[in-house]
Amino acid sequence: MIKIGIIGVGRMGKIHLANLASKIEGVELIAAVNPGEEGQKFARDHGIKNVSPNVETIIDNPEIEAVLISSPSDTHSEYAVKAAKAGKAVFCEKPIDKSLQEASKTVRTISDLGVPLMIGFNQRFDSNFSKVRSEIVQGHLGSLRHLHIISRDPMPPPISYIKKSGGLFKDMTIHDFDMARFIMGSEVDEVYAVGNCLVDPAIGEAGDIDSATVLLRFENGAVGTIENSRESKYGYDQRLEVFGSKGTIKVDNPLKSNVIIATHLGSTMDNHLNFFMDRYESSYLEEIKVFVEALQNKGPMPVSGEDGLKAMVLAEAANKSLKENRPVKISEISLD
Repeated sequence: MIKIGIIGVGRMGKIHLANLASKIEGVELIAAVNPGEEGQKFARDHGIKNVSPNVETIIDNPEIEAVLISSPSDTHSEYAVKAAKAGKAVFCEKPIDKSLQEASKTVRTISDLGVPLMIGFNQRFDSNFSKVRSEIVQGHLGSLRHLHIISRDPMPPPISYIKKSGGLFKDMTIHDFDMARFIMGSEVDEVYAVGNCLVDPAIGEAGDIDSATVLLRFENGAVGTIENSRESKYGYDQRLEVFGSKGTIKVDNPLKSNVIIATHLGSTMDNHLNFFMDRYESSYLEEIKVFVEALQNKGPMPVSGEDGLKAMVLAEAANKSLKENRPVKISEISLD
C-alpha cells in the first residue's frame, strides 16, 4: 500500500485525486493541500480527512511515501525539492519550473537525493499514441521520415493564466515536444519556430503568442512539424501522423460518438470532444497507475526528470528561434 499526499486540488489535482480515491488499487490518500476552500471540500468529499492549506502538512508527515504536485507552475520546483528532501517520491505536473536553469537544478537535486521523480506527460499513456509508438518499435513503418502533430485548444485560457504560464511553448507545445521525442525515438537536433497572435490581441499584450508552427530536425534525419493554436471553433483537435519507408500511421480525433447521419442533404458526424479532460481521461488514469506500479515494484519511472528537461530545452530553443527568426541548434541551449 503506497501512502500518498497531493499538493494542489485545482483542475488537474481534482482529476488525479478522484482517480487515486476510487480507481487505483494499492494506494491510500493520507492528506491533501490546497489554499482555497473549493479544493479542500473536493478532497474531503473524496474521503480525505487530513486537508489543509499548509504544504508542511504533507512534507512533515513521515507516513506519506509519495507526493503528487499539481499546484500552480511557479511552485513546482519548490515543492518537489521539499518533498524529495523529506524522502518522498515525487510525481510533478509539467513544467518542473518556468526557468530551464531552475528546472535543471531541481532535477539534479532530486537525482542526487536518490528519490524517484516522474513528470506528468500524460499523452504518452493515451492508448492510440502508445500504439503508434509500439508499431514503430516493431519496425512496421520502416525508417522514419516525417512526423506531423496538430494540437489546437477549443478556446484560450484566461489572460490571468497566460501571464503566469511561461508562454505557449512551455505551457502547451511542451506536451508536443515530449510526444515528438517519445514517438520518434530520437532526440531533436534543431528547432525553427514561427508564430503570431492571431486569436486574441490580449494574449499578445501579455507578451505571448497564440498560434505557432514548429519545425523539428531529428538526429535520425527525420523531420517533424508541430501546429498549435489556442482556439479551435470545432472543439479539441489532437492529431498525429508518422510517415516512414514502409508506410504511414495516423491518429484522428475521437468524437463524442461514432454516429454518422446520412440524408439527401449529405452526411454529418458528431462533435469533437470539448477539452483535454474529456480527450485524455483514460490517459490521466493510466499515468498515475504506472507511477504507483513503479513505486510498488521499485522500478524506473516511465517519464523521468530528464524527459521533462529535454522537453523544456526544446521549448527554450523554440522561444529563441521565434525571437531571433532563425533555426536554433539544441547545442545552443544551456542548462546552467
